[in-house]
Amino acid sequence: MPIRWRILSIAVLNTAVVVILAALIWSGATALGRAWDEVRAVRESDILLVTLEGEAGRLQNLIHRYINEPSPEIFAEILLVREAVLGLLRTRKPADRMLADAMDKLAGVTERFLDGFGELRGVQAAINRVYEDEVLRPAREMAGLYSIVEGAAGRRDALIWPSLGKSREAFTASLVAANAYYLSLAMTAANEAQRNLETIERTIPVMVDLAETDVQRAALDALGRRAAAFRAGLASLSERFAARTHILRTAIDGNQASMISTIDSLQHEMRERENRAQASLDSTLRRIFRQVVLVASGFLVAILIGAAVVTSSIREPLRELMSAMHAIVAGQYDKVIRSTREKDEIGAMARAVEVFRENAIAKRQAENDLRAAKENAETALRELRDAQKSLIDAEKLAALGGLVAGVAHEVNNPVGISLTVASSLSRRADVFAGEIAQGPLRRSKLDEFVAGTRDAAGQLVANLQRAGELIQSFKQVAVDRSHAELRDFDLREATEQIVASVRPVLRKAQIALVLEVPDGIAMDSYPGSYGQVLTNLFLNAVAHAFPDGRTGTIEVRARPLGPQHVEIIVADDGVGMTDAVRRRAFDPFFTTRRGQGGTGLGLHIIHSLVTQSLGGRLTLDTAAGHGTSFRMVLPRRAAGSVDTVAAGAVPALQITDRAHG
Repeated sequence: MPIRWRILSIAVLNTAVVVILAALIWSGATALGRAWDEVRAVRESDILLVTLEGEAGRLQNLIHRYINEPSPEIFAEILLVREAVLGLLRTRKPADRMLADAMDKLAGVTERFLDGFGELRGVQAAINRVYEDEVLRPAREMAGLYSIVEGAAGRRDALIWPSLGKSREAFTASLVAANAYYLSLAMTAANEAQRNLETIERTIPVMVDLAETDVQRAALDALGRRAAAFRAGLASLSERFAARTHILRTAIDGNQASMISTIDSLQHEMRERENRAQASLDSTLRRIFRQVVLVASGFLVAILIGAAVVTSSIREPLRELMSAMHAIVAGQYDKVIRSTREKDEIGAMARAVEVFRENAIAKRQAENDLRAAKENAETALRELRDAQKSLIDAEKLAALGGLVAGVAHEVNNPVGISLTVASSLSRRADVFAGEIAQGPLRRSKLDEFVAGTRDAAGQLVANLQRAGELIQSFKQVAVDRSHAELRDFDLREATEQIVASVRPVLRKAQIALVLEVPDGIAMDSYPGSYGQVLTNLFLNAVAHAFPDGRTGTIEVRARPLGPQHVEIIVADDGVGMTDAVRRRAFDPFFTTRRGQGGTGLGLHIIHSLVTQSLGGRLTLDTAAGHGTSFRMVLPRRAAGSVDTVAAGAVPALQITDRAHG
């Protein structure tokens, strides 16, 4: 049997094991799911009952607080709890199959509990009304009548004053006791108020007999009627308080106790259901475990036996082939290879080893030929690298020479203006000399000549100074390029000199240049290499980023990165690079303008200068249509050789997904 069929038989056996175990696990998972759903439903029902019990107790406490201290806040909270309890019962009744039968009973008890609160509020409102209308109002009227009687008595020595004072004291005591009874429900206060009102009623006939005027007698008669009304109001208030106490005891506390009792019985039932569901869950787990262990053990034994048989049928022939291979490697080509006539994969391997043995014999002969060819190739490679180095040096000098025409044109402007001004000044001097020779010279002519001469001198100085600055800048750049010496320089000053040398080229191409390099960044490096890098970047942008006369902007930004390094970014908003160009941007001799004079060495020289001469890192960020950004991180103090370009070196670079080539 071929080896693939032997291995396939083991795979089929493993697949059967997986399928059977998956079926067992699926069946067990279904049973476990049902048992767990039962447990979860019981626990959710138990949580609901605990919530209802807590909310019922909270509602009872709020109702007692409202009765003792009525306030809109407590009433609003009672309404919120009431709606929460009723909403919980309404929403959970269809969803909770275990509590569906008991929900109606709970809802009925809860409704009676909440209806009791509504009835209690009505009684409380009646208590407040009786207190205001039948207790406080007669008391206020009695206070006014006492004032009338006292005002009509006049002098303090009148016979009515002793009885009037005693009655007034009894009235004050009854009013205080009535208020205490209303606030605390103390029966002693109610009894004291009744006794004081009886005292008032007993003193009224005495005061009527002692009254001296009709006004006093009329006020005393009205006082007797108000005292009787006051006492009747206290009796009515006592009846209302008794009704409120009855409602609290029966409709509130009784129904709340009934709710608690119902919830307790349901919780007991839930615990029993949970125990049964947990027992079913445990039994299902044990049954599934036993089934899986038995099936897995049986199949494991079968797989081990089958694997041993298949392994033995493969291992021995392979061992013979390995021995033959070692002999061939050791150069013993006369060892006979068996199993070449077998029809399985091992036979095919044996025939391949036989071919390998035959090829090994021919290999020795070929090695000598290959060694000679290798030496010839290495010689050609050295010659190619020398040619490449020459091309790179020529490209570097060509980049510098390409700036000469632009700088010459830039210098020609101030020099031409200076020549024109000097010629004009010469003619003005000749005219002035003729005016002097003709006779007396007016002061206005002299002032005009002096002013013109001063203006011409200023133009000469400004233009010649501009030409001198351009020549000095180009001179410094040319010296740095040609010598590549290590020296101290200011990064901003060196950058401005390089920008001045390439600005004519950029101006001709209508490309704006933005320079953001702070002062005070001191460098001890190779300004020539740095200038070569910036020049190549600018010229590369003119040639590739802005083709066909396209205008745009190049930005040069620099900032310190700690005390030892500086970051320089040269970015443009040109056409960018495609992914294919981006991956080969720094390869030597790779260019997208092969038929238009491109050599493909510009970016390669840049990478070599940055990573070797300047000792920094260069990264490229580009995407087609989104411009290019070159980021250089350079050490402020460079180290290494002046020889900055290794001929034929393929740079190690970092390229991200945005830039051009």
